[in-house]
Amino acid sequence: MAEDWRHDRAEPVAVGPPRRGMSRSDRMRLERSRKKRRTAGVLSLGLLIVVVVGAVFLGSKLWHNMFGGNSNDFAGDGVSDVVIQVHDGDSTTAIGQTLHDNNVVATVKAFVDAASGNSGMTAIQPGFYKVRTEIPAASAVDRLTDPQSRVGRLVIPEGRQLDDISDVKTNAVTEGIFTLISQATCVDLDGQQRCVPADQLKQVAGTATPASLAVPEWAVQPVEAMGDDHRRIEGLIAPGAWNIDPSATPQDILATLIRSSGNQYAQGGLLETATAMNMSPYQVLTVASLVQRESNPEDFTKVARVIYNRLAENRTLEFDSTVNYPLDRIEIATTDGDRAQLTPWNTYVRPGLPATPICSPSQPALIAAETPAAGDWLYFVTIDLQGTTVFTRDYNQHLANIELAQRNGVLDSAR
Repeated sequence: MAEDWRHDRAEPVAVGPPRRGMSRSDRMRLERSRKKRRTAGVLSLGLLIVVVVGAVFLGSKLWHNMFGGNSNDFAGDGVSDVVIQVHDGDSTTAIGQTLHDNNVVATVKAFVDAASGNSGMTAIQPGFYKVRTEIPAASAVDRLTDPQSRVGRLVIPEGRQLDDISDVKTNAVTEGIFTLISQATCVDLDGQQRCVPADQLKQVAGTATPASLAVPEWAVQPVEAMGDDHRRIEGLIAPGAWNIDPSATPQDILATLIRSSGNQYAQGGLLETATAMNMSPYQVLTVASLVQRESNPEDFTKVARVIYNRLAENRTLEFDSTVNYPLDRIEIATTDGDRAQLTPWNTYVRPGLPATPICSPSQPALIAAETPAAGDWLYFVTIDLQGTTVFTRDYNQHLANIELAQRNGVLDSAR
């Protein structure tokens, strides 16, 4: 009975390491297992420390880049010249971000702090500015508020054409739009003068596709009709003040100007007015260019009326300005030989309007082309050196006016 009880009873389970009887190999395996667990724990702790330290460092760097104080600022005179753009409506913070993105200032906050209270900051205009990389925030403020730092400023006077033109009497040269653009792109970067050559602009004007030049839809057909003649974009760059990127390509520069001008024309109501007049916007623009070149502002609306009257009666316009246009010169009088030349612009031999505008017309000239004066005039001529212009429908009266102009020395050619 007692033996049966002992056989049915479960054997006790050992707790803890065996006190005796463990082999040397078992003890070695147990020790290796313990070392592995200790090593894994140390590695896990080390990795956690690295992650935490890295996160703290990265967060601290981002914080200081965006919001750090002037202690996190560059020192010295900078490393190299760079051109940055200030956009319309940019806040001081936005300008600081642009500077930081271009490695000009170390932090946005350093620039904002340096600009605080500087009255010159409120006078900063949208455009392009030459600064230096890695300069103190205060130096960046000084450079932006210095008018000499402004680059890429382009001013196109009213009535200017693409090419340079010369006065027949005085030989004085009037710089064309291509030359003006080229001059506006000139910038000295680290002692090296860089400009976009006028010849490159002219080449691109004649070879790039209308789409790549941002030619507005209403001008694509007449532009394409001119083939590779660079004058095909005449009139599509409006007069006024423009900002151009000196580092941009010739194509991008022209496209920016043409796109902005097209938007300006559209906002001025050119498209709607042309439709109401049963004309294309391009035709109205061309009329405005003739008005600009043929008269003084006080006579703009009358000259516009003469143009429309002559077109309505299928008369050639016979404007000397259209003879001179492809010859790149200024002259009130023209010769019989000049007037006989068959060009896409010579309105002595070409019916209707010239193939393109002959200049960039002013806003008053555009308004005159859109709202001409009432009158039946077919002729006009400037009769004195003060610019007095007389208008008539009678041809004989016009001949008498021409004789008067000749006596006053107005129509004398210098050739």
